[in-house]
Amino acid sequence: MTVPGADSVLVRHGDVGVKSSGVQKRMEGRLRDNLQAMLERDDIEGLVEREWGRVIVRTDDAENPGQTADAACGAATRTFGVVSASSARTVDPDFDTICETLAEIAPDVYTGGAFAVDARRSGDVHDFTSHDVNQDGGAAVWHAVADDFEPEVDLDDPDVTFYIEVREDEAFIFTEKRDGPGGLPLGTQAPLVALISGGIDSPVAAWLAMKRGSPVVPLYLDLGDYGGPDHRARAELTAEHLQEWAPGFDLRMRVAPAGPAVKRLGAEVGKTRMLSFRRFMYRVAEHVAEREGAVGIVTGEAIGQKSSQTATNLGVVSDAASLPIHRPLLVLDKQEIIAKARELGTYRDATIDAGCNRLAPGQPLTAADRESIMLDEPEDLFEMARDIAEDVEVVGADEDVADAEVSR
Repeated sequence: MTVPGADSVLVRHGDVGVKSSGVQKRMEGRLRDNLQAMLERDDIEGLVEREWGRVIVRTDDAENPGQTADAACGAATRTFGVVSASSARTVDPDFDTICETLAEIAPDVYTGGAFAVDARRSGDVHDFTSHDVNQDGGAAVWHAVADDFEPEVDLDDPDVTFYIEVREDEAFIFTEKRDGPGGLPLGTQAPLVALISGGIDSPVAAWLAMKRGSPVVPLYLDLGDYGGPDHRARAELTAEHLQEWAPGFDLRMRVAPAGPAVKRLGAEVGKTRMLSFRRFMYRVAEHVAEREGAVGIVTGEAIGQKSSQTATNLGVVSDAASLPIHRPLLVLDKQEIIAKARELGTYRDATIDAGCNRLAPGQPLTAADRESIMLDEPEDLFEMARDIAEDVEVVGADEDVADAEVSR
């Protein structure tokens, strides 16, 4: 629960902390900016400050003490790069003040069971140790609740933990650590084009790429008669879900009019049809990446999930693009992917029939060779990919995105 009187949020990162000092400073700055954008998007009052090794949100709201800090903590746990966050109460780094505050908040936080006090101290300006805070702070909590409960101390597996971080100029008291997505701050890596079908897999793959710091350019290939308005609508919903994780970045969906090309593949290509389609979509994505300043392609492919995604087939189609093709789901089971899609909220909209299922041949090859694929497909396949990439539509292009920032 949020500690009574909370007026700040402690934000912890993980991988950022193992970088060189210069890279860490840059990444912490990006994390600060991204979190500030998340607060502003959600209309949460707060100022994000960066300190070495930590980002802190100041939410001193006299009208809604604790409530704003709780909302800011929630925003932090939706920000890439955040491992965990805690809404905290800021007090003077004075030993007596810390113990008095613990005694004050204990009746509101402790409702029985075992408790522990876990203090950390940084700097050499204090005349007390972490052990002193643990011992005397624990006693303060005990006496504050002893009239209503029979308190118990358990340092290994407590029901409630009172955390204290003591720094040189201030101390933070909190009672929760809420998990964030982890990863790296969005924008600390170069952008990638994410092929989005609106199905179960591609949104999860795009989200995982974003988790590692890369903004994505969502690209949907409109399949014409093989897709339809519902097929496109679910892809647009996917882009909207991803945008929720990236305020300040432009994740409007790009739509490539692939219907005529797909119709030709359906009419002219047999067992290798889906493999030629994959080569085609990689090449479209590569042209879009060149225009958008992206350095790679993200797909939702996983080994063996479909006949066109066997290890052999993925190997022979990948060289259609000169840019790297990133497959975050490569070794995941379908149930793992579904679980993540449910968690992200993209699963329900992804369960209508996919157009590419109607494009698939009755007896697809599971171990094709490059020569047979190229022999069967239209000679101008890549020219078609180049032409439709030039006609890509940006969904919501008339909207004001002047403040959108995509790291290049």
